[in-house]
Amino acid sequence: MGGSSSSQQAAQSETPTFFTQEELNKLKSEFETGGVEKVQPLLKKKVIGLKNTELNIAVTGDTGAGKSTFINAMRGLCSEDEGAAAVGTTETTMEPTGYSHPNLPNVRYWDLPGTGSPRFTAGSYLRKMQFQKYDFFIIVSACRFRENDANLAKEIKRLGKKFYFVRSKIDADLYCMQRERKEFDEVAEMEKIRSDCVSTLGNVGIPDPTVFLISSFKQDQYDFAELNEALEGDLPNIKKRIFVLALPNLSVEIVQKKSELLKKGIWALATISGLVGAIPVPGVSLACDIGILIGAIVQFRKCLGLDDASLHRLANRTGKSVEELKAAAKSPLLGEITPDVITRVGWGVAAVTVSALELALDIVPVIGSIFGAGSSFLMTFKILRDVLKDLTESAERVVRVAFET
Repeated sequence: MGGSSSSQQAAQSETPTFFTQEELNKLKSEFETGGVEKVQPLLKKKVIGLKNTELNIAVTGDTGAGKSTFINAMRGLCSEDEGAAAVGTTETTMEPTGYSHPNLPNVRYWDLPGTGSPRFTAGSYLRKMQFQKYDFFIIVSACRFRENDANLAKEIKRLGKKFYFVRSKIDADLYCMQRERKEFDEVAEMEKIRSDCVSTLGNVGIPDPTVFLISSFKQDQYDFAELNEALEGDLPNIKKRIFVLALPNLSVEIVQKKSELLKKGIWALATISGLVGAIPVPGVSLACDIGILIGAIVQFRKCLGLDDASLHRLANRTGKSVEELKAAAKSPLLGEITPDVITRVGWGVAAVTVSALELALDIVPVIGSIFGAGSSFLMTFKILRDVLKDLTESAERVVRVAFET
């Protein structure tokens, strides 16, 4: 976007918080005037709002640019996986086609028809694509960007949206260059390609654009990480959160970032549990809301890529067996989550205290102070905190085995 570099954009990216400052101020005010009963509906509304938050990402460019492959890569899919976008060298997309994230269905990547398709003129393209529905646009090219791409970017900017230029299939270009030359400097060649893209776009009216050089088959190389950081950094707080949770687990760092986001929501779930008439866990003297616990654990697993479907997709992408990945996880929480499982986890944390430092998240000290040491709030907080820690460590081990890092 604009004249900023990819490194500058990446530096702007920060871990999003669970609540905005305005929302925190409102929660504190409501608590001071009406106690917990006035806070509970606000927390429920927030949790429901997070679940219903939508993120719509448009991916466009000329036919054969690799848009569908890119969409699959961003969702952690191979072309043969269920729900994958159709790929091919001919125009397989005739109208905007949405592809939901396999675990977070409110995140959708939209495969838009190529701007160079004979079926669309520039004017009709802009009218038919319903540009206002998308949060941002990714303009993909497998070679030089063209005037159509520049015109598209100008219109997107006029509409007040953000756009990103992505030069795809960089691995194929570098491979061909390496085979043809005795001396080959990958970094220098990448900069030549980038400079050419920037110059071409500048000549058609886009001054100092940032161009990301990527391969959808090698997401751990080239500019893929920088692209993700730029996309994250430009999104508003809540949408930034869902974007990060929807990223494929390509590194331990991504897993840890997801874990930090999930951790920020634990206290809100624990507060709701403390107010909705908790059901005692058999064999445990402390009470918890079983539904909240099970729902949260299932969601943790999906976001961290530890559910069965995610592990199968990761196995297909990396050539590892599902059994090998599950063995690396070493977690008893990968199977069905039942009240008996909760009971076993509950026994493990029943005698553990939660320090003030651990509770120092958002307004936890305000809410936590009204519950006793044996409350559903503290029990739920402890269980979910420990469960998330266990699942995070499992996901880190899976990533290391899958990518042999």
